[in-house]
Amino acid sequence: MTPSVVEIIQRKRDGEALRAEEIDEIVLGETPDYQLAAFCMAVYFRGMDAAETFALTDAMVRSGERIDLHGAIGRRVVDKHSTGGVGDKATLAVGPLVAACGVPFGKMSGRGLGHTGGTIDKLEAIPGFRVELATEEFVRQVAEVGIAVVGQTANLVPADKKLYALRDVTATVDNVSLIAASIMSKKIASGADAIVLDVKVGDGAFMKTVADAAALAEAMIALGREAGRDVVCELTDMDQPLGHAVGNALEVREALATLRGDGPPDLTELVVDASSHLLELSDLGVDAEQARRRVRHAIADGSAVETYERWVRAQGGDPDESALPAAPFLREVFAPRGGFVERLAALPIGMAALRLGAGRHTKDEEVDHAVGIVCRRKRGDAVEEGEAIAEIHARDEASADEAADAVRAAYAIADEAPPPVPIVLQTLRG
Repeated sequence: MTPSVVEIIQRKRDGEALRAEEIDEIVLGETPDYQLAAFCMAVYFRGMDAAETFALTDAMVRSGERIDLHGAIGRRVVDKHSTGGVGDKATLAVGPLVAACGVPFGKMSGRGLGHTGGTIDKLEAIPGFRVELATEEFVRQVAEVGIAVVGQTANLVPADKKLYALRDVTATVDNVSLIAASIMSKKIASGADAIVLDVKVGDGAFMKTVADAAALAEAMIALGREAGRDVVCELTDMDQPLGHAVGNALEVREALATLRGDGPPDLTELVVDASSHLLELSDLGVDAEQARRRVRHAIADGSAVETYERWVRAQGGDPDESALPAAPFLREVFAPRGGFVERLAALPIGMAALRLGAGRHTKDEEVDHAVGIVCRRKRGDAVEEGEAIAEIHARDEASADEAADAVRAAYAIADEAPPPVPIVLQTLRG
């Protein structure tokens, strides 16, 4: 006989491991919000072992719709997920690049909250782009076009939505088991066979240290293994923004430049690396070296851009770069002295973009797709006094002035260049 909800919460509060059926009772039963909140707090303080974490993930998956992409398409389908960072537009390039190499890419994504931008917000900067597709449309587009990226449906993992909303207001977000279950339940339910997870580390990321990021990565890899998914997890640097652009339309432009072979070095390296891992995990039967060659070839021969354009048109968007919105006011930020960029702090840049309107403070807030920041100079770059190191794309002069002050403070310039830091800090495999 399954204990009552109160007894289950009490057992977890006292540090006991819960059985799968007890977690089912909490997640799939008619548990009121106040008891779910108490359960989250008990987990936050007492933690969960691997079996409990998988039981929680599995229960959340079973709370709603499950999509069988493999069965519908007859191919291994791949997906990529990022834990979120400043200027992280990698998915916009990885998806069409992988599809150009002949690997189906299907992703359900979310909108951003706070200083980390969401993939769906960036796609909505493209005029006409439809992010809401019915499940049947989503599956058909992955089969016919090779790629679809859509908003998460209401029926996908509804238990996660409910739990996350409670965690957000009860200070129980930052627990590895709860984070891992939240991410992997959505990945498992949305149907991909293989997933590359990008766990950001540093100033602009949720995980501040490599050790914490590795713990989360290992938990998610274990969940993927239990669910029969192949997972590769990359820990990547987020002490500075990824690429140069921060802001929705600006990031779409930069992703497109990357597909043309003209992207910033750090973004290009991350996109090529993640895409190569996805090709290795696919049914193409290629090794790491062959995968990287195929990815580079798809950029060089133009097929990556062609796939991007086909994808955008399939979802109703205008793929012409000139159709993207542009902010009416531009303000440059100048170096106060010569030397080398010692630091470009990601979080202040993200917060400045948020105040410009590129992000949202609450889930119902509107996003201004045109505004943002372009960091022309990054860590290690040489600069001269008076040189433009960044530019603000703003709606008006007042907001541009405020953002310029914040951007200026995010930079530290020294006499010597700092040691280089790779974009990919560590790679973990299942």
